[in-house]
Amino acid sequence: YGNALQAASHGGHEQIVKLLVEKGAHVNAQGGEYGNALQAASYRGHEQIVKLLVEKGAHINAQGGVYGNALQA
Repeated sequence: YGNALQAASHGGHEQIVKLLVEKGAHVNAQGGEYGNALQAASYRGHEQIVKLLVEKGAHINAQGGVYGNALQA
């Protein structure tokens, strides 16, 4: 994982994702295998986390990681 938000998103830990975002985690931070938190959540099928990240400004077309973007994940 590139950062704590990506790890929490990948693991489906919605409350931790909310806390990290509330405390200033950047929803579009790049890095790691999944590229960003939105891609990590999309890959694992965590619908509520995807919704939360998009509502908080995650770029749905951001490129990166092994899957390219969230739609491909």
